[in-house]
Order: sequence, then C-alpha cells, then structure tokens
Amino acid sequence: MGGFFGTIAKESCVTDLFYGTDYNSHLGTKRGGMATYDEEKQRFNRSIHNLESTYFRTKFEDDLDKFTGRSGIGIISDTDAQPIILNSHLGRFAIVTVAKINNIQELEEELLQSNMHFSELSSGQTNQTELVALLIIQGRNFVEGIENVFNHIKGSCSMLLLTEDGVIAARDKWGRTPVVIGRKEGAYAATSESSSFPNLDYEIDRFLGPGEIVRLHADGVEQMRKPDEQMQICSFLWVYYGFPTSSYEGRNVEEVRFTSGLKMGKTDASEVDCACGIPDSGVGMALGYAEGKGVPYHRAIAKYTPTWPRSFTPSRQEMRSLVAKMKLIPNRSMLQNKRLLFCDDSIVRGTQLRDNVKVLYEYGAKEVHIRIACPPLIYACPFIGFTASKSPLELITRRIIKELEGDENKNLEKYATTGSPEYNKMVEIMRERFGFTSLRFNTLETLVESIGLPKCKLCTHCFDGSSCF
Repeated sequence: MGGFFGTIAKESCVTDLFYGTDYNSHLGTKRGGMATYDEEKQRFNRSIHNLESTYFRTKFEDDLDKFTGRSGIGIISDTDAQPIILNSHLGRFAIVTVAKINNIQELEEELLQSNMHFSELSSGQTNQTELVALLIIQGRNFVEGIENVFNHIKGSCSMLLLTEDGVIAARDKWGRTPVVIGRKEGAYAATSESSSFPNLDYEIDRFLGPGEIVRLHADGVEQMRKPDEQMQICSFLWVYYGFPTSSYEGRNVEEVRFTSGLKMGKTDASEVDCACGIPDSGVGMALGYAEGKGVPYHRAIAKYTPTWPRSFTPSRQEMRSLVAKMKLIPNRSMLQNKRLLFCDDSIVRGTQLRDNVKVLYEYGAKEVHIRIACPPLIYACPFIGFTASKSPLELITRRIIKELEGDENKNLEKYATTGSPEYNKMVEIMRERFGFTSLRFNTLETLVESIGLPKCKLCTHCFDGSSCF
C-alpha cells in the first residue's frame, strides 16, 4: 500500500515534511522519498531511499540539510521509487501516488504509441507513478490531467503534486484511499493518515471527497474539482491498515475496533477467563470485547517493537513467516492454566496465528478462543495495494474452498454468507487446522455498523465480492 504527506508553509516546511511522512511508516516498507521546492532558488530537491532493511528516519536524517523551501511532498510506499519530477507544458512538478493500477500494460502501450517514453524503469517494469504523471500532462491543465488519470486507470489512485504554485492533493475517484487536509497557523498539509497531524500541531480541516482536487497554499485551500457523490472507501482501513489515532470520514480507527469488539462481546456465549489482543491491530477490539463480555483484559502477548515490522510487508513468504513468529513474545505468567480469548484483525494466510497458538498451548494455556474483527477474507483485492492478497490462493479461505470443491472459485457466495453450511464448514476446518478451542468472525453487518457509514459508501469486496460501481 503506501502513505503520503505534503505541506506548504510561510516558513521552512522541512521538519514538518520529514516527521509527517515518517508518520505513514506503518503503511509501507519498500521505499521512501521526499521532494521540496525552493522558491528563491527556483529548484526542486529530491531524495529516494530503499527502506527494506531499515526505517525512514534513519535513511533521511542525513539528507535533511539538502532540502530547502516552504513546500514539499513525501511518500512511504510498497511500490516503485517516487517522487517523480517532470518538466511539462503544465510547468515543473513532483508527484507521489498511493495507487494500484491493474491495466498498466495496456496504458503503457497506448502512451508509447502516442510517442511518450518512460525513463523511470524499476526491475524492467514501468514505474506506475511516472505513468500517472504522463497521463496528467495530456491534459490542458492539472484538473483535466488528473481527471484523465481517473478515467483511464482500473484500480485506484490518490496523489500529491508539488508544483511551483502550491501542493495539489487529489483523492481517488471512488475514494478507496483517504486524503485528509490539516491546518495550523501559517501552514496547510495533506496526508493519508490524520495521525500525522497532532504532534506537528495541525488540526483536521476536512476529509477530501471521492475525486476531489484541491490546491494547498500556506494560508488556505482552493478547491479545483468538487467531490463525486459515490464513494467506496476500503473498509479494511479500519480493521487493519489504519493507525489507532487516525480517522477516515470522521470515524476514528480505534473507536471502530473497540465498537466491533464490544458488539461481539455482548453476544458471545463462550466461557473465558480474560480477553487479550494480538498486537497491534487486535488490541482495540479486545478492549471492546472485554467490556462487552464483562471479563478482564490481560496482555498475554507483547510485541517487540524496536526491530520487527508488520508481518505482511516482506515480499518473500519465508521472511513473512519469520517476522510473524519473532515479533510477538508470549508471557507465560499470564497464560498458564487460563481460558484465553484472543482478538485479531483478520486471518489472511494464517501464518501468524498458526505459530502463535502452538506456543500458547506450550506455555500452559488451557483454552485458546479466537475472535476476528472482520468476516473471512474470501476475495483478493483488485482496488488497492493490499500486499497480502495478490492472488486468491494466498488466502487460507480459498485454499480450503479448493480442497472442498476442487476449484478455489466455486460457490464463493455461499462461503461468504455467514451461517451458511459452507461458511460453517470452512470456519470449522480453520478452527481444527489451527488448534483453536473456538473460532468466530464478526459479521459484515457488525463491521458496517461499527464503522458507522452506509454500506453503499464502503468497499467490502474482500468479504463479499461486491462492487457497487
């Protein structure tokens, strides 16, 4: 996936840009980049680093002296190197994108036939941010160019453009990924995560609507394109991706997780001694579950935060498995002779839960009940860069469906329907395979209620295969 941050101020923007971009680190681990524009020198400054072996701050701290100016954009990404800087009939600009473009080869061929060329190749592949930039410069102005992107790509694309006249922020046409505008005295900012704002003294000004385009100046925001009515924001943002203090569409991530756990706790008949959260994204749900169930919350597993990133981000499965095992440390004293209920965000491949549950029993747990914040993931995501579901058979659910049906694509609607015989059989196989005492998933209805937006405004494709538009 990825997250960006852009700002323009009456004074130097470099410190805000550096820390604001860093606050998107939980959204990507592959590459990071920043660019600033110095009005006095009329010059763009840019730096891009590989983040696969270290963190954003350690890579960019030594670069900060080279950045000057009052406006800038930054990105932390799991895709290609960015920002890209172009000189065009629209003027000079830098661009970063949070995007997934499914028809990139088709668009590449069209642009090459139109005498365009690509210079930012990565491992022999077209850099999708450069492709977006080339689509933009086909327009007579930035709005027409960004609309050209919206009308041509299949997938999603939100972006920031650093121009010689401010920072342009544009949200994906269907609003699948968020863009939040912040303000403070003498500065405005745009970011993927509102958690970037508090420690930099920004207040949330507004959430961009689907397809909305604005230009940020140091003293205000200029709307360049009004938002569309229809929206399909990714519901998995609240389940997993989002940082607890972030909000999307006015709905706080931790509040949604707590509410989903509260609702499940009130209806769950299991007899347990305590509720525990699988760090990090299972903790909010577990706190809500404990309150709803009326049992204490215990921290029976702790995450070793200094060195281990989120387990879905490494590109190789063996490394993902190692990270999943090594980052969480069980506490024997809190486990022995207890009937434990653990809350987690989701089950994708099952790598992490399989290893963790084995250790929990070895450390003396009497029972291990698992509660999941969302419905089973049945469909791979075609809309955003959800790294863990590039292909259906990476999902544990689809592997089980293939075992039962002989075809991983057969009867998916039945397996996605809570309470159907097929659904119950799939969940029971997962329970047996992982050694859980019991396993229960939140229903789609509960998730939607917890988020608090109409279902037609949410993308729930990975749960039910639906795509309203």
